[in-house]
Amino acid sequence: MSPSSRRVVHGVVGAVAVAAILWQLALVVSGASVLETAAQPGLVTRLARFVSYFTILSNLLVAGVSFALARDPARDGRRWRVVHLATLSSITVTGVVHWFFLRPILDLQGASYVVDKLLHVVVPVLAVVAWVVAGPRGRAVRAAILPSLGWPLLWGALTLARGTATGWWPYPFIDADTLGWGRVLLNLVAIAVLFAVVGRALVAVDRALAARQVPAERSGRSAD
Repeated sequence: MSPSSRRVVHGVVGAVAVAAILWQLALVVSGASVLETAAQPGLVTRLARFVSYFTILSNLLVAGVSFALARDPARDGRRWRVVHLATLSSITVTGVVHWFFLRPILDLQGASYVVDKLLHVVVPVLAVVAWVVAGPRGRAVRAAILPSLGWPLLWGALTLARGTATGWWPYPFIDADTLGWGRVLLNLVAIAVLFAVVGRALVAVDRALAARQVPAERSGRSAD
C-alpha cells in the first residue's frame, strides 16, 4: 500500500472516531443518557462524566494516533511505540468489554444506539483493520507492553478514587457500592490481564505481518 493510501486509511479512521465522539457529546449536552437511567445531573457534571468514560478516552486516543499517522504513516520512536500499542490495546479492550459485558445490559434506541455502536464497535474494528492493512509495521514491540499498561491503570485508580468520593461509577463492573471492593478489584485484575494478553497478541500479529511484508517487498524489487 502506498504512503498516500495509508494516509487516507488512517485519516478516515480518525474522522469516524471524531464524529462518534462529537455525536456522543451532543447527546450528553442535550441530556441523553447511555449507561445511566437515573435523573440527569447538571451540564457541568455530565461533561465531567463524559470525559471520564474509558470508551471516550480510547476513541480520543484513536483519533489522535490516526491523524498523526495520516500526516506521517511511518512515524516511529520509543514513546510513540508505547502510545501506539496503548491505543490499539485500549480500543480493542473497549470493544471486547462492551460486546461481552455491557451490550447485554444496555437498552438503547435511536441516536443513542447508533453512536453507541460507533464508539464500541465501528471505531474498534476500523482501528484494528486500518493497523493490519496500513501499518505501520514494527511498532508493536514487547518492550512497549508493560509501559502501555500505565494509562489504563492510572484511569482505574482515578476512577476508584472518584467513585469513592462521589458515589458515581462509570461502569457497573467497577461499582464498589453495589459489588463490593473485593469483586471490583478482581474485575480490574481481570481487565489488566486482558490488556496484557491483547498487547502480546498485537505484538505477535505485528511480527507475523512484518515477516510477510519483507518477502513481498523483496519480490517487488526483484520484479523491477
